[in-house]
Amino acid sequence: MNEKKVVLQVDHLKKYYPVQKGLFQRQQQFVKAVDDISFEIYAGETLGLVGESGCGKTTTSRAILQLDPPTAGSVKLDGRELVNMKPKLLRNMRQEMQIIFQNPYSSLNPRMMIGRALTEPMVVHGIAAGKEAEERACELLETVGLDRYFVNRFPSEFSGGQRQRIGIARALSVNPRFIICDEPISSLDVSIQGQIVNLLRKLKRERNLTYLFISHDLSMVRYISERIAVMYLGKIVELGESKSLFANPLHPYTQALWSAAPIPDPEIEATRQRIILEGDVPSPVNPPQGCRFSTRCPKVMDVCRQTEPLLKEVETGRQVACYLY
Repeated sequence: MNEKKVVLQVDHLKKYYPVQKGLFQRQQQFVKAVDDISFEIYAGETLGLVGESGCGKTTTSRAILQLDPPTAGSVKLDGRELVNMKPKLLRNMRQEMQIIFQNPYSSLNPRMMIGRALTEPMVVHGIAAGKEAEERACELLETVGLDRYFVNRFPSEFSGGQRQRIGIARALSVNPRFIICDEPISSLDVSIQGQIVNLLRKLKRERNLTYLFISHDLSMVRYISERIAVMYLGKIVELGESKSLFANPLHPYTQALWSAAPIPDPEIEATRQRIILEGDVPSPVNPPQGCRFSTRCPKVMDVCRQTEPLLKEVETGRQVACYLY
């Protein structure tokens, strides 16, 4: 981390989706995909965002970038409010923030040559045009470990790993400061995942980038992130430095999540105790009263079922939403 300068500030972010029910399609209920979360990301750091499928990680990323405008809350990039920003100003801000999508097979236009996919953002944002943009596209391909002559090929000619490298090159084409990596390795072979994560780390150092790295692969999140936020059913339940979070998880959900992650040492793996959670994840349409995790928590108390615990700092740099602390 270069300095404690806040690049992204998220405050009380909510994203609710209406569920239409009844004869006249009245909007009676809402899916609370993201429900009042707050965090910040500092310049030059990677914040990992982890949690089970369906907990709201991708919705958070889309709400931050205003691809899916939030229901409520504030999102500030370098101190500038993005929520309800005028479309023209927001389009200019897109140069500062980019996203690497989960699926490299659907994120590239199959009818567009790679060169055009890389030069088009440069032209739109007035960074480069003509021969200069073409040369920059070739340099970007080399930057992500591909041959510069791939500019004249179509996405169908590449493997998943190569397409994800092209997706990374496209995100870099407008010289952003902040990039959201939305499960960028989940659809790739295990042998390729490490290469992509190492490429992201290298680019972060060389270009002074700031990442929000979303994944359910705990080992990769631990490897790439300085800090980690743990999400459960639309809420952040724990946030802290990567090393301390893995060494001593505080929230019962974080403990259960960590216990499910495999350890490469066979002796430790054979003897360690796993925490098996009972029951299913509650519906985000009708979440439980009090703590969202109270229906599955092995350490649940009466207060957990009545009042929702707030995310508060329990030690330096560590926040947790739990009545045990």
